[in-house]
Amino acid sequence: MEQSGLKIGIIGGTFDPIHIGHLIIAEDARFRLSLDKVLFVPAGHPPHKPDKPISDVRHRAAMVEAAIEGNPDFELFRFEIDSPKPSYTVYTLEALLDIYKGAELFFIMGADSLAEITTWHNPDRIVQLCRIVAAERFGFDREKVLGALPESYRGSVIFLDTPIVEISSTEIRRRAASGESFRYLVPKGVEEYIMRNALYG
Repeated sequence: MEQSGLKIGIIGGTFDPIHIGHLIIAEDARFRLSLDKVLFVPAGHPPHKPDKPISDVRHRAAMVEAAIEGNPDFELFRFEIDSPKPSYTVYTLEALLDIYKGAELFFIMGADSLAEITTWHNPDRIVQLCRIVAAERFGFDREKVLGALPESYRGSVIFLDTPIVEISSTEIRRRAASGESFRYLVPKGVEEYIMRNALYG
């Protein structure tokens, strides 16, 4: 069990691969919300992408480690990739509160995903367990999305007006597969890992 009273950010995803956009959002949330740490949580068995092929968990975890190496404020949290269960956010949050007793959790996501949160597994429990940090994209209609949420959810949402870099993991995979440059879209350690393992063809 870890010390209580921590403010912990959580950013999840398939991270196939993790890229600069993920790191910018995580760092902006850490700084603006005075978070003690940000945990990167690669999805093990993403329920919303059951038929989509994704890279082996060992590669995705290794890329996260390469991306955050040397940053004491960022950590890899392996709960979802080590669990045989589907990667439901609510399970991850409950596991974190078992480890970090008394911590305040901040779940970081793109604001476009906020509109879908009511379709997630046990969303009522999610908003009880954490604050939702929604990073806004240019042109995002905050009031429209917030108004579509149940009233009981709205107080749990924090909007983050952060510089979102429009980088797509799909595009990075395409570039890697076709031999095009993807330098600067991912941290150098991630670029080297992808090249060394011929990860995307």
